[in-house]
Amino acid sequence: MRVTVLGFTVPDELLEQINAEDRLMQTQTHRFAWSLVGAFRSNGVAVDLLSTAPVSDFPGNRRLLWRGRRFDVDGVRGRLMPFVNAVVLKHLTRYLACWVVGARELRRTRPDWIVVHGVHSPFLYYAVHVRRRVGARVAVVLTDPPGVIRAEDGRLRQVLKRVDISLVTRALRRSDAVVVLAAPLGDDFARGVPALVVEGLVAPELSSLPATPPARPRIVYAGGLHEEYGVRRLVEAVRSLPADVELALFGRGPLEPWLVEQAAEDPRICTPRLVSPADLPAIYAGASLLVQPRQLDQYFVRYSFPSKLIEYLASGRPVVSTRLPSIPEDYAPYLVQPDGDDPADLAAAIGGVLAWSTEEREAFGRRGAEFIRTTRSPQAQGRRIVEFLDGIATGG
Repeated sequence: MRVTVLGFTVPDELLEQINAEDRLMQTQTHRFAWSLVGAFRSNGVAVDLLSTAPVSDFPGNRRLLWRGRRFDVDGVRGRLMPFVNAVVLKHLTRYLACWVVGARELRRTRPDWIVVHGVHSPFLYYAVHVRRRVGARVAVVLTDPPGVIRAEDGRLRQVLKRVDISLVTRALRRSDAVVVLAAPLGDDFARGVPALVVEGLVAPELSSLPATPPARPRIVYAGGLHEEYGVRRLVEAVRSLPADVELALFGRGPLEPWLVEQAAEDPRICTPRLVSPADLPAIYAGASLLVQPRQLDQYFVRYSFPSKLIEYLASGRPVVSTRLPSIPEDYAPYLVQPDGDDPADLAAAIGGVLAWSTEEREAFGRRGAEFIRTTRSPQAQGRRIVEFLDGIATGG
């Protein structure tokens, strides 16, 4: 099998440059993209990349013109496509770049499958239109629902996102297969299309680091600093815990200014930092526990499986996570799940883990890492994806 992954898979050095300049952090998209590539390659699939830089619209990212170029990462050949980074123009120029640059690459590589990573409408429409010309099928990997509206989105952006939801849904229903992180993504946006639930992938090196217990209890959150992700409630929960704890936050998002204020007022709250993905394994290994506090009252929760959760578990540290409906039941023995998502619930769950002995925390974390290694590694998940696509191609 040969696939072309159409999406946002870029070299590490470009991602570091983007994170240093962009208002939003793109690390998780980057990690998932490369884990997907690894999942295919570990199962004997040849992979080519058609990519674009994952950046916020201007002025969230100050660079307007993004040029194209070729790149090679560990033998995986990729082509960055150019675009103009402004509202509306961004979608139009990415769609045109697919036809000008992408079509030439597809004629050269002749993939069996075009695998679209994400719900970016220019890529979806290009893929379903070009497939017959190159003799390929189209699979879409859905990690989030289309058109998620955030608190910081203005009125124009909200209108455009609602239009995009309609466009994306139409394109998805013309695809040959979807791989979804949660079943409702397929049910609601790609009805009638064969679907496989693969709730996430993880880089295997994260589970190989030794645990290094900190001098004082250290709670770690890594991800987007958004209110809807439960970050504010997590801070409020930590305020009710004993004075000797520390909350370390790693990421970027709209809550940054507020978090800086909280850090100035309370020595238990660390000033948020943006770090390289390469730094995260050591950060996780140095935590007493990791927290995924996503709020349950957000509309996107039923569609959402935070891929960070698999990354957390793979680190071998205890994980506290709210009870998201998208978390499969077999995760339950390896998570500490609060009764709810308010600060008191989070504080009770965190406090319970901190009351364990160091040995108890290490044993619990090791069981979670082994669960991920054996059932959710890129090799294991990639095998499921390849068998799923093979079955569709052969009519099985």
